[in-house]
Amino acid sequence: MKHNILVTGCAGFIGSNFVPYFLEKYPDYNIINLDLLTYAGDLENLKECENNPKYKFIKGDICNRELVEFIFKEYDIGGVIHFAAESHVDNSIKNPGIFIETNVNGTYTLVDVAKNYWMDSPFNYKEKYKNCRFHHISTDEVYGTLNETDLFTEETPYAPNSPYSASKASSDMIVRSYQETFGLNTVITNCSNNYGPKQHDEKLIPTIIRKALASENIPIYGDGKNIRDWLYVLDHCKGIDLVYHTGKKANVYNIGGKNERTNLQIVDAICSILDKKVPSQKSYKELITFVQDRAGHDRRYAIDATKVENELGWRADENFDSGIVKTIEWYLQKYMNV
Repeated sequence: MKHNILVTGCAGFIGSNFVPYFLEKYPDYNIINLDLLTYAGDLENLKECENNPKYKFIKGDICNRELVEFIFKEYDIGGVIHFAAESHVDNSIKNPGIFIETNVNGTYTLVDVAKNYWMDSPFNYKEKYKNCRFHHISTDEVYGTLNETDLFTEETPYAPNSPYSASKASSDMIVRSYQETFGLNTVITNCSNNYGPKQHDEKLIPTIIRKALASENIPIYGDGKNIRDWLYVLDHCKGIDLVYHTGKKANVYNIGGKNERTNLQIVDAICSILDKKVPSQKSYKELITFVQDRAGHDRRYAIDATKVENELGWRADENFDSGIVKTIEWYLQKYMNV
């Protein structure tokens, strides 16, 4: 594979954890970061990379075909790792159109430009680009909701239930179609809920920490018994690295942490840790407040990561108990400079 890689959405949560890890591991790689810097993107997340000669930031929209074509030609792009996406379910309920534009049309623009730049015709790569790959980062939410015992596998039928998950399912299908129709070298990874440093304040775990420290009510949807499989973000980054470099062409890999927790268990664990680290007059658990459930709120997600474990040797280094402590410590630095 050529070592000039276009990585989209690096200023967001997962991308900003991925880039420092990737640059340190592969010092001969050049990363070109294309990011629109919407509200969810912050270049402060990449402060440690800004003076690295192997890293280049370009502010722009993945839907801007002229810009994407320019980047491919100017930097002779030999690989794409595509993080950029609108990702907050609540926002997709309020304004679905932005999600369709970015997640569907943006992915189409990227994959189509890659195909045209790397290939002469269907299933016929240009000689110097024959090992180039397009890696699309997706989510377990494309599969819909689970019963109490099943797990999402790579063969689970898609059944998205929110505008966000529908837009991600659509983008997955577009990438798949370019593999099947044109022979583009693609891989897709579907991950479970990520947590860790640099996540946007609006997400569940940062919200719990932020609200608790401010002595504000901690809002929990419905009965708090919705279940998610939690994956520490650096473990996800290591999985992406493995799939990009060693995953089989035209394959999908599910990456999950095997850490199922209800939202109530999450908030309880965080409050218990905060009670010890930043003690208050009362337990932070007294701030927990139940609010009206979100529309179309899936009950349970859980990923079977057997394929990526057996084929590529991936293993999560963090369990939830270790990962949540690291996460809380990072946010204490952010919110309190503790």
